[in-house]
Amino acid sequence: MDLYICGNVFIPLRSAPSHKSEMLSQLLFGEKYEITAKTGSWLKVKTSFDNYTGWIDGDHVQPIPLVNNEPAFVINRALRCYRPDDTKIILEAGSEIFNPDFAGLRFTLAGETFRTSDSFSESYVKTNESIADTAMRFLNSPYIWGGRIPSGMDCSGLTQLVYKIHGIALPRDSSQQVEAGNPISFLEEALPGDLLFFDNELGKISHVGLLLAHGLVLHASGRVRIDRIDHTGIYRDDLKKYTHKLRTIIRISL
Repeated sequence: MDLYICGNVFIPLRSAPSHKSEMLSQLLFGEKYEITAKTGSWLKVKTSFDNYTGWIDGDHVQPIPLVNNEPAFVINRALRCYRPDDTKIILEAGSEIFNPDFAGLRFTLAGETFRTSDSFSESYVKTNESIADTAMRFLNSPYIWGGRIPSGMDCSGLTQLVYKIHGIALPRDSSQQVEAGNPISFLEEALPGDLLFFDNELGKISHVGLLLAHGLVLHASGRVRIDRIDHTGIYRDDLKKYTHKLRTIIRISL
């Protein structure tokens, strides 16, 4: 199996080999993937981080073979850096870098060296924050279906990103994330950082949020927002109604 590595800030992962098709998810800078099929200029890929499959436009990205299997470091905030040709890019939280050299202000990707801004330090790849505190960083990020970066994310993209920063690889979709931890019987027993899952009229898991504190949930709905939560579900004060019905609570082991 040949693995490749994403050298773009992100690449849309689509449901079919067409720009008109739905964006299911995104490949982020530094993430690895396998090419499983080709049609025209389009590549069907499977991601290494969350085993997600979809199509990327091969005309828009040159697959970079993985040179060696070095450990990746997940950045927890935006990082300004410069490619080997000295062009600037801004990496978003959740991107992966290799061989960070904080004193030398650089890191590598597939054997090439990227220079960073003067602020580059170990704090970019390590955090002493709680899960809830990390989640608060993304308050007001816009909602984008299939997004998993701070400039645009969906509900499960938000929870996946927060846990990725803390070294936990969650599956991509809320219907998969609900199987990733241990159930909590009662809302009163839930702790900040626990995941709250909500079902639709068909009884299927369709939404996920993260408990911030007793009675408060952070979730991506229109934007990343904070709303009230009780045994019934999410209550929107601005709409004066419940918008999501609570199904179950899951705790992820750190």
